Amino acid sequence: MPNYNIDAKRNMTYDAIVIGSGMSGGWAAKELCEAGLKTLVLERGRIMDPAKDFPNMHKEAWDYELRGSLTPEDKKKYYKNIRTGFIGEGNKHLYANDEENPYTEVKPFLWVRAHQMGGRSQLWGRQSYRWSEIDFEANARDGHGVDWPIRYKDLAPWYTHVEKFAGISGEALGLPQLPDSHFLPPMELNCVEKDIKQRIESNFPGRHMIIGRVAHLTVPHNGRGQCQSRNKCSLGCPYNAFFNSTTVTMPAAEATGNLTIRPYSIAHSIIYDEEQGKATGVRLIDSETGEMMEYFARIIFCNASTLSTTRILMNSTSSRFPDGLGNDSGELGHNLMDHTYRIGAMGTFEGHEDKYYKGRRPNGIYIPRYWNINEQTKSDKFVRGFGFQGGASRPGWGRGANEDSFGADFKASLISDPGPWEFFITGFAECLPYHDNKVTLDTDNLDKWGQPTLAIDCDWKENELALNAQIEVDAVEMLDKAGLQNIVGFNNHHEPGFGIHEMGTARMGRDPKTSVLNATNQVHAAKNVFVTDGACMTSNSCVNPSLTYMALTARAADHAISELKKQNL
Repeated sequence: MPNYNIDAKRNMTYDAIVIGSGMSGGWAAKELCEAGLKTLVLERGRIMDPAKDFPNMHKEAWDYELRGSLTPEDKKKYYKNIRTGFIGEGNKHLYANDEENPYTEVKPFLWVRAHQMGGRSQLWGRQSYRWSEIDFEANARDGHGVDWPIRYKDLAPWYTHVEKFAGISGEALGLPQLPDSHFLPPMELNCVEKDIKQRIESNFPGRHMIIGRVAHLTVPHNGRGQCQSRNKCSLGCPYNAFFNSTTVTMPAAEATGNLTIRPYSIAHSIIYDEEQGKATGVRLIDSETGEMMEYFARIIFCNASTLSTTRILMNSTSSRFPDGLGNDSGELGHNLMDHTYRIGAMGTFEGHEDKYYKGRRPNGIYIPRYWNINEQTKSDKFVRGFGFQGGASRPGWGRGANEDSFGADFKASLISDPGPWEFFITGFAECLPYHDNKVTLDTDNLDKWGQPTLAIDCDWKENELALNAQIEVDAVEMLDKAGLQNIVGFNNHHEPGFGIHEMGTARMGRDPKTSVLNATNQVHAAKNVFVTDGACMTSNSCVNPSLTYMALTARAADHAISELKKQNL
């Protein structure tokens, strides 16, 4: 059992405090505890016991009264989260209550939050890709944003470090724009995907179609079972086959005996001591009692997730930092990014009607970026690039849901014929770090606990719209050359936030005058405060970011431990 600090005295001192237990917070806790540091993790929500808190992991849609849909009351409670299309009766308890946690959309922005141990690591898409040298050089090369203070070589060993523990399955390609990971065996493309891969790669030299690289175990690994292709990940996994904080990193931290978890703890602000010139602890609000408390430590990792981390830093004001902890540059809250999403094409495939596939593979195909990776692929319409995710499948008997027919013969026809092969791809494009895409504290609108909420002012601009236009053109062209029929291009014109990859607002940089964090994720002016979640990102590449958060966190924790030993913090 872990140590729970629920009834302890207010003034408790630890070696380290980690705010948040999600993707990056779990890694910070693991690394710090394994180094022997007595570590307090502050979790805003409840403890998650995998044996009790995933009651729906074995249920099917017909096991719910409304077949998995939310009730009208729940739709009101989750009125922002339902815009994702991902929330239902089975996993609603993993999403934050929107009524209790409001925010203001100055421009439309979807902010998905998860307030329980493990945070959004329970809900993520598990797609796991390393960033490349091209990504870390991007800002310096085209002049958008500030230069990253690190390069790929600085992070490469830490990618390997986290991949060996987490377990990433995939296929090595040797591409400069998508470095290979330390892989478990890849999942398999189905028969139609193999055909389409061959046709795309032969018609478009330089483009590749591979199975997605995912944080799913394809073989037993570190005491966890391999994926059974149930595709019920968001309901919980009885085999611990996909990586998440609750069942992988937090138990590793707990096993050291150095971990203390304080649930129901809303981080209010970081305490800064002006005489010592460093942070000394964290103020929190007990979400059950409303009581304000203070805890103290030598180092603090702020990993509450991108926008919540920035809200905590903004709320941490003092005579030294009247505009928020570490905000000497004026960049705190700025340079918010997400990935564009849901633009692509779909079609039907003729052939292989006598074939099917086994299970519900929780993964799809990936087409790595091919624009702007060298002089030969340079576009005159946009900078940066995009990749595609998607897959081929057959609709099965579910395709009968919207038809007027009924009866035994109708049902038999749906079961005897799984329907045509369908294939789709959707792009994920990079967003530039614009100073005027920002969040600010909204002191006029308070949450249930009397804290200022966030006002989010962010939209796509000319470069993202040009990327989106190219995504749809390329998707239609590739499906056409691959021989698909009934091709339909689509652009759902969604607002930022739909990618659930919000990044930036406390960026890393070389110069304290233009950035909040240094090359080892320390606040420039308060070096015992580390930020390693999405808030730290200086640009956002076009690949999914979570693997990079993990690697940055492990690297920063190693630096923190080293500096503590030298008594520099």
